Amino acid sequence: MHKPSWFKDDEVLISFAPTCGIYKKGDELFKIDPKTGKRTKELDDLLRADVAAAVSGESTETMRWVPAEEIKSSTPVVPVYFDDRPLEAFEATREKTWPNYGAVSLGELIAEKQLVVGGGHGSPSSDVRRGTIPYIKVSDIRAGQININPTNRVPEVVARLHWGGKTSGLNAFDIVTPNRASKNIGEVAIVMPGQERVVLTKEVFVFRPGAKATFDSFFLMWALTLRVVREQWRRIVFMQTNREDVGQRYQEIQIPLPTTQEECEIVAAPFKAYYEGVAKLRQDFLEYLEKDDHHYVFFAASAEALVEESLEDDEQEVVSDGTSS
Repeated sequence: MHKPSWFKDDEVLISFAPTCGIYKKGDELFKIDPKTGKRTKELDDLLRADVAAAVSGESTETMRWVPAEEIKSSTPVVPVYFDDRPLEAFEATREKTWPNYGAVSLGELIAEKQLVVGGGHGSPSSDVRRGTIPYIKVSDIRAGQININPTNRVPEVVARLHWGGKTSGLNAFDIVTPNRASKNIGEVAIVMPGQERVVLTKEVFVFRPGAKATFDSFFLMWALTLRVVREQWRRIVFMQTNREDVGQRYQEIQIPLPTTQEECEIVAAPFKAYYEGVAKLRQDFLEYLEKDDHHYVFFAASAEALVEESLEDDEQEVVSDGTSS
């Protein structure tokens, strides 16, 4: 059998080029002139460039020769997973900026009981979204906070079905991030005081410091919002049919970790001051609104700011399968 000159018996060529000259709708994809913002007549086809480089014995930033043994293992055979640039950038930044910090993966923190990871509650159907308890979708997790949509609320009886009890199990300052079906996977937000009684869509992770943690939620926010940490999510997000998914691969995310609790508190101090300060301002504002009958207060993003319907009224209006009784 003929073997091309570039072929290697013990290695596999992986290209994680982001473009192949075809737009997602099937049309040709052209490069954009950065000066004019207009399409050029040149195809945006980095995959072709990778193939040409391999044939000529050269390399590019979006290709990598991977040992065949690694491919045969349990490693996911998805091109983007083999893009080591986010990991290399993380390590280079850690050594330069935080030389005294260690590098630890989320999986290691979980194993050491320093990190507890939970999931969302469920996804109530649209026909039962009439009530007082906010339902949080992945699109509501933006800019470091959970943004409550007043058009997505469920009765308490429905909320309790998804909670599996009388409470949501959430704590103030828990950290939430989408894990599926979202372009903002890896974007983290904090559950603010007063937002504990919400129904989280099932497609999220909830991060909380564990019993043996040397850090708090504010340090986690500091670490998870670092650019070199945020970029790592890009290589572990795979498409599951037509939806993004991270599976258990999120445990490979690396963060820098100081050796002492005191150092964790120092680097996290600005985050702690900001979020606790915002929580105090929100509480003061809600107390004012509760004394004022002329404002629609749901924009203040607090379930407690609402005048809740009684559980009995909820049960009369909606039964567990979402049909009117």
